[in-house]
Amino acid sequence: MSATDREQALPDAPPILSDVPGSFTWRVLHDRHPAIIEQVTAAFPYPPRIRAALARLATDAVSGTVEPLPADAHDAADWARWSAPYLGMSWYDVPFLWAENYFYRRLLEAVEYFRPGPWRGLDPFTPQKSAELADPALDADLAALAGLHGRPAEEQLTAAVDAALWGNRADLATRVSDPDAEHRKQAADLVADDSAALRGFLTPGTGGTVCLVADNAGRELIPDLVLVDVLLRNGLADRVELHLKPQPYFVSDAMLHDLLSCLRRLADAEPALRERLWAAQRDGSLEVVTDAFYCEPLSYHDLPEELAGRFRAAKLTIVKGDLNYRRLVGDRHWPAATPFAAVTGYFPGAVAALRTLKSEVLVGAPDVAALDAAGVGWRLDGTHGLIQVRG
Repeated sequence: MSATDREQALPDAPPILSDVPGSFTWRVLHDRHPAIIEQVTAAFPYPPRIRAALARLATDAVSGTVEPLPADAHDAADWARWSAPYLGMSWYDVPFLWAENYFYRRLLEAVEYFRPGPWRGLDPFTPQKSAELADPALDADLAALAGLHGRPAEEQLTAAVDAALWGNRADLATRVSDPDAEHRKQAADLVADDSAALRGFLTPGTGGTVCLVADNAGRELIPDLVLVDVLLRNGLADRVELHLKPQPYFVSDAMLHDLLSCLRRLADAEPALRERLWAAQRDGSLEVVTDAFYCEPLSYHDLPEELAGRFRAAKLTIVKGDLNYRRLVGDRHWPAATPFAAVTGYFPGAVAALRTLKSEVLVGAPDVAALDAAGVGWRLDGTHGLIQVRG
């Protein structure tokens, strides 16, 4: 069946909105976004004009309507186009994914991230990111990295994939000491497990390019870097493209600055790993890629040609995390049994998703009726995950 046929066979799945009071998406707009604004306001000694702009955003985020960005914003024309269908509408009545993107763009406008002046280019989420990297609890994971490269390649890959999937839940110390047992424990919480297909793409000596689209910074980016190292060191890939955000986004999403912070942390804890990653960037086997698309209110259906070309040329693209998953499959009310291959048939190359579930959208998981019967909390709390692959 062709990609077009698969798309035509898909059920009608309306976009996820936030218009049901008390729902998860409603709480994000009504509760989480104002709390984020409070954290940002307290993070730096912003002057009165920025504090006033943040206060206005806190009100708009709860009870306002969609309005254009200022006409002199550098991307005002783009946002005028993206906002056109929603102007004057309540934030709760537009697609949830779009509303979230709109919130973070409005937040950067409020803190003058793009404006000439002293606050230009300052990541408003730096304190949260820095605190995570400074957490002493990270030391045990970092200490375990010294022993990982001595394991057989297949065990290294299993441990690195699991760690990259689970992020903060990852315990690298346990994985290195008993990777098979730890993998079995985590696998019990996977609602879809295409790890065999993933290993089929990542076999020793096959080389090729792997694109890794990162998710969060800090403690979740470090396992991604371990996975990069495993891929390159074992000949599972000749090149890795690490795709990062070009600007602050969704609080903890990884930028180049965050990558460099992680490398500094590794320099103290595991200098050999840091040196390998540093050398890989210098010789081009590890390339950092950023693109404005990653901070736009669009799904991967609207990939710009430059990114589509990179994914098309790669032997595999791995997309990390919940937000990338929503952009990949579409943030819609899909029946869970909808095949992953059907909703990703448009993607320009082979693609794998590593995701811890923190939102409602889910496809490729036909056996979750019992979980759903117990309530939707399991889709939101990070206790379950998935590995999905479409060749």
